[in-house]
Amino acid sequence: MATVIGSGFGGLAAAIRLAVRGWRVQVLEKLDAPGGRAYTWHQDGFTFDAGPTIITAPFMLDELWELAGRKFSDDVDLRLMSPFYRIRFDDGTWFDYSGDAEAMRREVARFAPDEVGAYERFLEEAAKCYQLGFIELGSVAYNTLGDLAWGIPNMVRMRGWRSIHEMVCGYFRNEKLRVVFSFHPLLIGGNPLSVTCIYSLINTLERRYGVHSAMGGTGAIVRAMVRLLESVGGQIRYNAEVSRIDVEPDAQAKARGKGRATGVTLASGERIASDIVVCNGDTMWTYKNLIEPRWRKRWTDRRIEDSRHSMSLFVWYFGTNKRYEDVPHHMMVLGPRYDELLRDIFKRHKLADDFSLYLHRPTATDPALAPPGCDAFYVLSPVPHLASGTDWAQHAEPYRQAVQEALERTVLPQLGQHIVTSRMTTPQDFHDRLLSYKGAAFGQEPLLLQSAWFRAHNRSEDVDGLYMVGAGTHPGAGVPGVLMSAKTLEQVIPHVSTFA
Repeated sequence: MATVIGSGFGGLAAAIRLAVRGWRVQVLEKLDAPGGRAYTWHQDGFTFDAGPTIITAPFMLDELWELAGRKFSDDVDLRLMSPFYRIRFDDGTWFDYSGDAEAMRREVARFAPDEVGAYERFLEEAAKCYQLGFIELGSVAYNTLGDLAWGIPNMVRMRGWRSIHEMVCGYFRNEKLRVVFSFHPLLIGGNPLSVTCIYSLINTLERRYGVHSAMGGTGAIVRAMVRLLESVGGQIRYNAEVSRIDVEPDAQAKARGKGRATGVTLASGERIASDIVVCNGDTMWTYKNLIEPRWRKRWTDRRIEDSRHSMSLFVWYFGTNKRYEDVPHHMMVLGPRYDELLRDIFKRHKLADDFSLYLHRPTATDPALAPPGCDAFYVLSPVPHLASGTDWAQHAEPYRQAVQEALERTVLPQLGQHIVTSRMTTPQDFHDRLLSYKGAAFGQEPLLLQSAWFRAHNRSEDVDGLYMVGAGTHPGAGVPGVLMSAKTLEQVIPHVSTFA
């Protein structure tokens, strides 16, 4: 019996892989519906994806379906975005970022004609990072120092100690192009000024496989994963919050000073026995709140507190009674600052008066996500996690109003006159509802020394029989990362016959 905590992308993918390998699998979900951070809100006839909005590695979903003898495209309709994103600068200029090689050269030339050659050289290095980092190292389970030693040569070849911003600045002098080609780590909770340049691989991943959105929203993929899990014998329970991972001394584990996970206890008091436990919850929250301190030699309270955690998010979901046809599906609406705003968010943990926004208009592709003649939106602002001390009960509405005013000035004129439904998510919601440590939206910040072997392992270092998937473990956040974390489990979980 395998118990999976959480029904996000990582938990569902892990459950499907385990079920296909012969495990009896039960997924326990705290919320009333699947998805975790990829939950779906339905309100006043509008459908809002709560979290992820893009798919950049569809082949990983194809692979998951193939394991179950099915075809992903039979269950989900993915649409290629063009452009992938529009990046609008504070002065009103914009860069349309796409997978069209010639169109990208023209966009670069519009901003800096003499830097097209530098762009080509940047692509070459990003492709190198994709091969060395994603293909060769991404699915390695870093459980031993030997695994770390094996990966070091690739890290050296990529000069992974550089930040992605430092790498990009080595190619581009134009400040706007520096932003265009360094912002991607923000999509997975990383600060471009400090996250390793290895994440330039995202550029190659997008160019090779495209940026896609699902008809019906990302929630359509989650629902299809639930159906796939059930088709291979897995079960899922909702409103089933886990309050403790049960750990007991084990003869073999005891010799190494460890305990073994024997199941879980729910908030209701019900205990569920299990041979193994796979956790898709926030990794730092899990270690701190679900496992007794006496079983934690590596992930102590002090180590968790001293880790550097990703930023959080303020997300405003709203629907309008008119359509904004000139707004693309994905748009970055940037504020006046870049470097210093990032320092406010990640270093100073200060909620700044200015902001940069990601505006998502899914009805540009799928009008069925809103009533006829209407648009569904979500706008996301990266903000500090709860170490900022912000009282979001007091600040949420003024912050939302400031975001609305910025959108009215830039890309959504007269917005306030057309809003017909609205809801918000704050860092406090990430903490209280999604059980994320410090309200961090992506787990630990993906720094070089918080990646690979240095990140929480897929097989727990502290508790035998406990395994981790999702954003907080290796390889990291983002849909491709959490899907890969589930694939990595196949290297570390014993065959089901071991427990027969």
